[in-house]
Amino acid sequence: MIQTQNVSTRRIMTFPAIHPCEEIRPSTLLNSLISLARQICNYRSNFFASNKRNAHESIRQIGVILTFLEEIREWDSDLPGSVVLGFSELHLVFQKVRFLLEDCNREGSRVWMLMNSERVANQFRFFSRAIATALDVLPITVIDVPVDIKDHVDLVTRQARKTRFEPESDDKRVGSAVRSVLSGFERGVVPDMGDLKWVLVNLGIRNWSSCNKEAMFLDSEIELESSNDEKEELGLLSSLMGFVCYCRCVVFGVVDCDPNRKQSNGNCRSQVLNGINSDDLRCPISLEMMIDPVTVASGQTYDRSSITKWFRAGNSTCPKTGEKLKNMEMVPNSALKGLIKLYCSEKGISFVDSCHRNRHVKKAVSADSLAFEKAMNMVADFVSVTLVVGTGIEQNKAAYEARLLSKTSVFNRSCLVEAGVIPPLLNLLLSTDSLSQENSSAALLNLSKNSKGRATIVQEGGLEILISVLKKGVSSEARQYAAGTIFYLASVEEYRVLIGNLTEAIPALTELIRNGASRGKKNALVAIYGLLAHPGNHKGVLEAGTVHVLANLLKSSDTEDDLVTDSLAILATLAEKSDGTAAVLHHGGLNSIIEILSSISSRTGKEYCVSLLLALCRNGGKEVVALLANSPSLMGSLYSLLSEGTSRASKKAGALIRVLHEFYERRSSGLMASPALSQERSVHVW
Repeated sequence: MIQTQNVSTRRIMTFPAIHPCEEIRPSTLLNSLISLARQICNYRSNFFASNKRNAHESIRQIGVILTFLEEIREWDSDLPGSVVLGFSELHLVFQKVRFLLEDCNREGSRVWMLMNSERVANQFRFFSRAIATALDVLPITVIDVPVDIKDHVDLVTRQARKTRFEPESDDKRVGSAVRSVLSGFERGVVPDMGDLKWVLVNLGIRNWSSCNKEAMFLDSEIELESSNDEKEELGLLSSLMGFVCYCRCVVFGVVDCDPNRKQSNGNCRSQVLNGINSDDLRCPISLEMMIDPVTVASGQTYDRSSITKWFRAGNSTCPKTGEKLKNMEMVPNSALKGLIKLYCSEKGISFVDSCHRNRHVKKAVSADSLAFEKAMNMVADFVSVTLVVGTGIEQNKAAYEARLLSKTSVFNRSCLVEAGVIPPLLNLLLSTDSLSQENSSAALLNLSKNSKGRATIVQEGGLEILISVLKKGVSSEARQYAAGTIFYLASVEEYRVLIGNLTEAIPALTELIRNGASRGKKNALVAIYGLLAHPGNHKGVLEAGTVHVLANLLKSSDTEDDLVTDSLAILATLAEKSDGTAAVLHHGGLNSIIEILSSISSRTGKEYCVSLLLALCRNGGKEVVALLANSPSLMGSLYSLLSEGTSRASKKAGALIRVLHEFYERRSSGLMASPALSQERSVHVW
């Protein structure tokens, strides 16, 4: 029957139609054709930003054919098998026409479809000719319908063969105006506001949110095109991205998104994710979150890189079921990939699509077109000036633009930093308006990923401001972003020292771990872990009561795996020194750690877990070893790590197994001193 293709999973201007099977019954095929034709005719009242006449002519032709098909169903209940070939060809073409109409009507792709109007017109012409051919094949003479209906079909057949589907004059004028603006960008010429508004009105882009959808669509197309070897359209896509971003920032002064919509969408996402077990999103081979999930012939899903290595090693079975695979085909699981992206977004986990990593590296060096480069420099200057001299509403909007522009593009971050947006963003952090503080803190988080951005934040006194927001920010989001910024600043040794010297910094991060939302906890955890790279911050973390907070976090049954892993990383680092070991043991963390080792699915989490246990043994003395030796589940978990863990986890598991074996041997012989515990200390274990 009809295959309903989700627009979001099909790249624009692709037509993955499916040919009906040869054994299909004529009546079944007829019903499917009628349903498909009705879907196409429903586009009559829709808005087409370009190729309007071509779209409506195609819909008109199929409307006449729909009447013919409905008459067949009413008049002729006993269709001959000879109609299957003609119906099948019509069905195939109708699917492609529907895809093309979806693309022409797709909100967010209007600029791109305009600039490809000649190609779109050619597709309408090609599909029209294909319809004519399919009708020629159809044995109309043996079908029992009124003569006037047959005459109409004959007329449509001739029209489908002869109608000239050409680029429309309006499309040519608007497209020429866009190309003129792009040419101006390349020469450094600021475009005329009237020209921009004329283009946008003709395309039906009448507000900020519509323009933002255009930018989001182009960004996704740039990612897809960057993964192609040819990259033929990358330059034009990038230039149009510069055009759309300039329009969004400069032409539209108000962000018209409904704030309640964000909350509503958030609730819907939460409902979707409530029933999700994170283990189901992990690759059965690597046990890590899948980046590019693919399904193999057995129906099982794996991360592409993992299953590819499995096949290259000469295996032809399903790793999970052991089933002999009929073929080695890997089908992308777009639905699961979207769910993983949603999960990562909600949990604050970084998701970088492996096939697009090269693009991010390249964009760190240069833009993909001269027009894009010059346009983004103009946009950055506009944002910077507005942050300084704009009204409160204008400043908030400029901060939001800086937040969006710097979120994924390394090049954009560089432009914004060079334009001097960081000092006014730091000033806006002091605002009592929650939205202004949130947008400015989010923008600074993104800009702190840029080396010069980090230096500017510190030089402009940003550390003290960030700590102030971390402690008493107006919103939890602002505190979360402030913690994330501190994490990136802590990647520089000099700044780790400065942050550690601020007496309120580590206590504020610890408090966010205790009472913050999930993303806030995550950012605070990684920030503290980064600060511990400077040995001088070890004491400050202990004095802030961080171990007590982490111990409680590990004991909580609803703590997410990624938070558990980050907590273990901090505790393992602290336990490398005797006072850190004493703090972990004092707060009763030992039993929780043993339980976590056997239950956590993350390989990284297991590695930190065994590292922590080994450090506790070395610094905690025989009392700790004795407790571990009496744990019935520990040895099994350690032996599993020898074969299934990371290389480091395997080595540390082996070292801990040796310590325990020595303890067993000495206990059985009555000798309790162990050379493996050369620095034995008297630490009371709770």
